[in-house]
Amino acid sequence: MALDGIRMPDGCYADGTWELKMNVTDLNKDVSLRVTGEIHIGGVMLKLVEKLDVKKDWSDHALWWEKKKTWLLKTHWTLDKYGIQADARLLFTPQHKLLRLQLPNMKHMKVKVNFSDRVFKAVTDSCKTFNIRHPEELSLLRKPRDPKKKKKKLEESEEETLELEGPLLTPGSGSIYSSPGLYSKTMTPTYDSRDGSPLSPTSAWFGDSPLSEGNPSILAVSQPISSPDILVKLYKPPSLLDKAKINQGWLDSSRSLMEQDVKENDVLLLRFKYHSFFDLNPKYDAIRVNQLYEQAKWAILLEEIECTEEEMMMFAALQYHINKLSIMSSDNHMNNSEKEVDEVDAALSDLEITLEGGKTSNTLGDITSIPELADHVKVFKPKKLTLKGPKQYWCTFKDITISCYKSREEAHGIPAHQMNLRGCEVTPDVNISGQKFNIKLLIPVADGMNEIWLRCDTEKQYAQWMAACRLASKGKTMADSSYNLEVQNILSFLKMQHMNPDPQIIEPITTDINPECLVSPRYLKKYKNKQPGYIRDLISARILEAHQNVAQMSLIEAKMRFIQAWQSLPEFGITHFLAKFQGSKREELIGITYNRLIRIDASTRDAIKTWRFSNMKQWNVNWEIKMVTVEFADEPSLSFTCTEVDCKVVHEFIGGYIFLSTRAKDQNESLDEEMFYKLTSGWV
Repeated sequence: MALDGIRMPDGCYADGTWELKMNVTDLNKDVSLRVTGEIHIGGVMLKLVEKLDVKKDWSDHALWWEKKKTWLLKTHWTLDKYGIQADARLLFTPQHKLLRLQLPNMKHMKVKVNFSDRVFKAVTDSCKTFNIRHPEELSLLRKPRDPKKKKKKLEESEEETLELEGPLLTPGSGSIYSSPGLYSKTMTPTYDSRDGSPLSPTSAWFGDSPLSEGNPSILAVSQPISSPDILVKLYKPPSLLDKAKINQGWLDSSRSLMEQDVKENDVLLLRFKYHSFFDLNPKYDAIRVNQLYEQAKWAILLEEIECTEEEMMMFAALQYHINKLSIMSSDNHMNNSEKEVDEVDAALSDLEITLEGGKTSNTLGDITSIPELADHVKVFKPKKLTLKGPKQYWCTFKDITISCYKSREEAHGIPAHQMNLRGCEVTPDVNISGQKFNIKLLIPVADGMNEIWLRCDTEKQYAQWMAACRLASKGKTMADSSYNLEVQNILSFLKMQHMNPDPQIIEPITTDINPECLVSPRYLKKYKNKQPGYIRDLISARILEAHQNVAQMSLIEAKMRFIQAWQSLPEFGITHFLAKFQGSKREELIGITYNRLIRIDASTRDAIKTWRFSNMKQWNVNWEIKMVTVEFADEPSLSFTCTEVDCKVVHEFIGGYIFLSTRAKDQNESLDEEMFYKLTSGWV
């Protein structure tokens, strides 16, 4: 045609073609192609490669539309179908790019991940690379920024805390990922059940993988904190509001990294997002258990979760014990010492540890009747009787109800008070040295929560009533099979906090204990008027005293006990978000856990109202006004909008926990990835 090649005012040529501009990121080169809207994406890439005439493997490359933040992965779609016109600017870039992942142990590993995959898939591939089972429990979090620090100074501190820049790992390559028996129940155990040291067959997982670097247990062995300065430099959220702001950084699992403005070589945090750990078996989960322990350790040291001083000393003693055994097991590995492991004994030990690590006389009682508790308990109602102390009642605990009588003789009559504990919040208030064993109950009523305290006299009484209250809050009775185990766990947790009465058997204070690296800064500030040397010796003595209660534990048992103690803390597993509830003008906090939603007063940290997932009918999101609505079976629906965070993040937490609780109930190990994606992305 005579008009071919003549450009019209609208940018198109007379023959119907137009110029498509693309940038080849590998060559940092801009290229223009004459195309029509009917050409498909695959044809565009083919023309581009032919025009470049560069001998290179382009198979991993794809087109990225910057303005729309979308990958053009459907190569059979035409430009018209995607809506691409002459003003579009496309990038021809690799899908797999380098990413620096900070693991829960604060170590950084360089990983090549697919930036075009959904984050859920990218996390799954990375977890397979690291040999972490059940990757659906983890996700990626943006690194929190300390608002008090300047950007330049923060970047310098980040580089200083990079203790380990690991080797380049590519998901899908190497013997770790490709091993068919990686998640099999029949694979070789990862640790010696008698002392927790890594077994030599572990090296078979890694083979020639660069991850091993002479030490196949690099991710399964905990390393002590080298200097107290590390704790000082890391960001510690001072309030619940600051903790809520950190949770803004969770990436959307249903979108790709590039869609969420993640760049090559960015640092992201790989963390356990959903605090519901399925089939945590130390025999096959050496790396998973260690990373969970590390996340719990840093959460306590950075004061992301609160604990009492006695609990802090218990955690410090467990840390000290784990550090010692980790160094010993590393030395044993370097010496290539191999041990004869009796498979039957190992299996029995593994079963014991899996069942919460203790030998319990868990005999079956009368299964035809529901167990009951009856004892003298002091009851205190601070909101109604503020000026009065606790009053002793004869209390009976039947099903999920506590009945209070003025005396034992009146127990067959009408109770003075009665409390139904379904859906209540149960919080411990314990001081071992002061012999204080209190149970704080926040019981839902029509206008909020009714606060009641129970005061027990002994550890045994406290353990029985606390276990019963926890089960009743979930709608379960003491006939549930987990009741006796819960009692034993509480008693074990209290026992670890006891101070040893015999100072003669406490080991002498050595320089390797370094208490500044074992306790949070808050407890060091208590002794700010004392001499530094005195503080060190005082805290070291308390840690060594608490260490006597855990000194006989194996390495893996100590880590499991640390994780269990972390799970026993009142604030465990609560993810906070800023929200405005329908009908309220002020900002409040909403907490999401594995089994409930909690409305929290940001100033007092008290729970205002609790809603159980077990009582939930459905939930949905109005994406236009960003409002989350949750409907319940026998109470009004809950509606709120999220502030400073996309409601999609909150929606994903609810859907994720619903999926994980259903899977745990069915005891199904296989992950239905599509159903998990549907629940968390909002299109079920």
